[in-house]
Amino acid sequence: MPLTLASLVQHSALKLGVLAGEDRLDAVVRWVHTSELDDPAPYLEGGELLLTTGLKLDVEDAGFLRGYVRRLAAAGVVGLGFGVGVGHDEVPPALVKAAAEARLPLLEVPRATPFIAISKAVSAAVAADQYKAVTAGFEAQRELTRAALAPDGTGALLARLAAHLDGWAALYDASGAVVAAAPDWAGRRAARLAGEIDRLRDTPAPASAAVAGPAGSEDRVELQSLGTGRRPRGFLAVGTEERLDTAARYVVHSAVALLTLSLEQSRTLQDAQGRLAAALLRMLLAGEAAHARSVAGRLYGTLFDHPLRLLIAAPGDAGTVSAAHPAADDATALLAERAEAAAVRAGEPLLAVRDGARLIVLAAEDAHSFATAVDLAEAQDGLSAGLSAPVPPEEVPEAHRQAENALAVALRRGLSLVEHGEVGAGSVLPLLADDAVRAFAEGLLRPLREHDSTSRGDLVASLAAWLSHHGQWDAAAAVLGVHRHTLRYRMRRVEEILGRSLDDPDVRMELWLALKVLKEGE
Repeated sequence: MPLTLASLVQHSALKLGVLAGEDRLDAVVRWVHTSELDDPAPYLEGGELLLTTGLKLDVEDAGFLRGYVRRLAAAGVVGLGFGVGVGHDEVPPALVKAAAEARLPLLEVPRATPFIAISKAVSAAVAADQYKAVTAGFEAQRELTRAALAPDGTGALLARLAAHLDGWAALYDASGAVVAAAPDWAGRRAARLAGEIDRLRDTPAPASAAVAGPAGSEDRVELQSLGTGRRPRGFLAVGTEERLDTAARYVVHSAVALLTLSLEQSRTLQDAQGRLAAALLRMLLAGEAAHARSVAGRLYGTLFDHPLRLLIAAPGDAGTVSAAHPAADDATALLAERAEAAAVRAGEPLLAVRDGARLIVLAAEDAHSFATAVDLAEAQDGLSAGLSAPVPPEEVPEAHRQAENALAVALRRGLSLVEHGEVGAGSVLPLLADDAVRAFAEGLLRPLREHDSTSRGDLVASLAAWLSHHGQWDAAAAVLGVHRHTLRYRMRRVEEILGRSLDDPDVRMELWLALKVLKEGE
């Protein structure tokens, strides 16, 4: 069950009191955020419980408080938690009135309840909900796979999919004709979506679309193209009354993978092997190493006997691709063909899976064909690649994450190949060394620099010293050669000029990075 305000209020350890908005405690809390800004709305995404002690609020101005509450409600905040005993002995009556008028739940947080306790409670509930969704998704994937292996694999898979979604599912062929549906009555409903299927067919695969259900129904329908080529080999439609949640989407994605594999079985043996490689990789990336091992068979079975490395290659700067070299989209196809040919010659199992213009290669760390693939990726003009460290089969998701991070560094630095071990070496600042980050840093610190150029008090240097000493007044003041009270005054001036609170860790992080970026550029 998603976490609600009512759940937090009922949490005996938090001892929260409800002062307004009692009829809206069923609101779902997506996250919790602490801010002392008088207008935190620009930094919110919606669905948050906002916590504050009211240090920056003019609690004597009822009009200001009404505006404050309206801004929070407009930003999608589901509730406001006011901590008493720090800046105020009680929640200001004018704030209670403003929250009641806006029907925004207002919670009193007692002095004995630290904000971090609320944050931990929300974080734990969100994590538990996500874990439940992922666990349910894994179980559904296993059921779908077992159904796909039945004599009537497609029909059985669609039946299980419809049951999991509490809706209906239909499979179309490449022409848009319905070839199977579950339950039986869903075939007629699916046939009435022919126009939507035609529009999706004109979109290069893989593609998806969310559409309204056929007239006379209240369905929410999601369409997915099937196939790994540029032209879809089929389509999947699922209809439900409610929006698909995380677990349901995982089930649909598993069904798409299995149906895609089924449709590709009509191709040549080489194509069938490619589809199997893609399915195995999806299983491994989903953490289903044991399941992948069981279906790998003799073709790929020995792959699981060794530590594995994963390579991701993708087109780099389009400007590096010239008429003398293949187009970026074809470069990964050429790399896949050469890597697979090397694997055949060496008699080694190797998974080479195209993902759009990207290529994912997985093989044993000491495989000759994998070394060939790495060399080819590094030598291929117009490509960048990221390479993971060796991992056991059960940790392929971690290898994928490592390779993605290494690829991101390669693309940012314009390199042909970056290994995982190189990502953590050195400072993070080179990763931020682009014009957009520098422009952000200059814009953030410009008001302080302008102040320092015309007024007394070196605010930029004072801010840098204070941040570098983790907010320790005496140590920072000693470095600057000023009294700590002088430093406190300067930090208040920084807050006033920037309109930001240095109590906010996000603000401190942004300012520290801005100072470091500009220092690196000097």
